[in-house]
Amino acid sequence: MSPACRTGIASLLLGLLCLGLPATAALAEPIRVAVAANFIEPARQIGSLFHRQTGHRVSFSSGSTGKLYTQISQGAPLDVFLAADREHARLAVSQGFAVAGSRLTYATGRIALYSPDAQLVSGPQTLAAGDFTRLAIANPLTAPYGAAATQLMRELGVYQALMPRLVQGSNIAQTYQFVATGNAELGFVALSQIIRHREGSRWIVPEDLYTPIAQDAVLLQHARDKPAAAAFLAFLNSPAARAIKADYGYATHN
Repeated sequence: MSPACRTGIASLLLGLLCLGLPATAALAEPIRVAVAANFIEPARQIGSLFHRQTGHRVSFSSGSTGKLYTQISQGAPLDVFLAADREHARLAVSQGFAVAGSRLTYATGRIALYSPDAQLVSGPQTLAAGDFTRLAIANPLTAPYGAAATQLMRELGVYQALMPRLVQGSNIAQTYQFVATGNAELGFVALSQIIRHREGSRWIVPEDLYTPIAQDAVLLQHARDKPAAAAFLAFLNSPAARAIKADYGYATHN
């Protein structure tokens, strides 16, 4: 299929989206999306909305951005990659795993220090005081949210002192589980994971204390002739999708 033809079909699908009309059964096709663990819940909601509007069903594989990228580089049959950073999406294009020109920023994430204990977290002074045994973070080598947490602790001058207390989750979902189950008294999690919680205590880290977690998405080569996948990628920044992302505490992009 020529690029012009692909563009025309994708535009048609997006036009149907704007009109709120479902795609015909003949055009409906499954879309497989690799999504960073921090974004899985809003992704599911966006995928459900996309399915209702177009008939295209979206399935998700979730994990750390680094591990998802490894799967993509090894030929996993995936259509769209929602990374938790910009670098892995850029690499996917430069190394030929994603379609050139398809990269877009779909959200900017934030980190928060969180504990189920309503009295434990009050701000950066919680880290300096060290009145805890274990602090959970995502693996900074594979998870951008873990890298942001490490950067913050270095910025505050507490990283060396806290290193013996750190427990690492393979991704931000496992990191949150460490905290939620009491395996760590507190941890650096994605704001999106706790934004709807009313229990516990938290410090939403000011964005000027770490590099913004801009999250990029790309269309993978496996889906270069799959207009529905391109339409889902565009739908990530639709008004309806932006509203879902805002509900989870993400900065959104036009």
